[in-house]
Amino acid sequence: MSRTTARIATIALFVAPLLAVGAPAVAQQAEPQTQAAPRAPASAEARAAYDRADPLSRSVFWTEQAELNPMDPIAGVKAAQAMRELGRYQEAADMAERVLLVQPSNVEAMLEVGRGHIARGQAFYGVSALERARDANPRDWRAWSLLGTAYEQVRRSQDAQSAWAQALALSPDNPDVLTNMAISAMTRGDTASAEPLLRRAAAQPGASLKVRLNLAMALGLNGKMGEAEAMMRRDLPPDAADRNLEWLRARAGSAAADQARTWGSLQGG
Repeated sequence: MSRTTARIATIALFVAPLLAVGAPAVAQQAEPQTQAAPRAPASAEARAAYDRADPLSRSVFWTEQAELNPMDPIAGVKAAQAMRELGRYQEAADMAERVLLVQPSNVEAMLEVGRGHIARGQAFYGVSALERARDANPRDWRAWSLLGTAYEQVRRSQDAQSAWAQALALSPDNPDVLTNMAISAMTRGDTASAEPLLRRAAAQPGASLKVRLNLAMALGLNGKMGEAEAMMRRDLPPDAADRNLEWLRARAGSAAADQARTWGSLQGG
């Protein structure tokens, strides 16, 4: 063997082991990284806890749950409800519509579509969903009550009265239905007709704060400021009561209530 040949052979002995050691490292880098396991829906306990949370927390939680499982019959509807409570009415209606794309027979989603559009003052776009909800479950007073509200908003007053009459036939003296009927009268300037309806509503065990405040508004607009003030002082902090009473005094005796102030109550059911 010549001196040059021996030198090449010696270099090969050192290079070969280096290549052998390096090969496994290259192969290890080429292996794909392990993917994270998909997230599972929240437990029943977690869902119950979020039901007691504020609207913003609920909207985030239930939107995530709906994205994890679009066929969940509850998540998308609850996300829409929370968005509506936050005043995000268009988003609430859109979320409920998304539910109906994959769950066309979800009556709760149909009702939320109607509520969202009513709340944003565009009830026309919710009428079809509410009519489908009514047809799917004609014994559910909520669909009739919301339809009455929607019809009233689109100036179908006769249809509104018929729908509310059916709602009351299914759920006598229901405070939400009575309130909607009263607010309809108030937006037409008929506060005299609104007052007895709101008195009936406020007398019911399930009457909400909104019902009592609407009654106080009707009383004030009818010139019964003493009774209106007594009610507001019971239900509102002093500064809020002062603001409402100031508004009422400025309009006492007026022939028409301020529609922008009262329309928010037309969301019953």
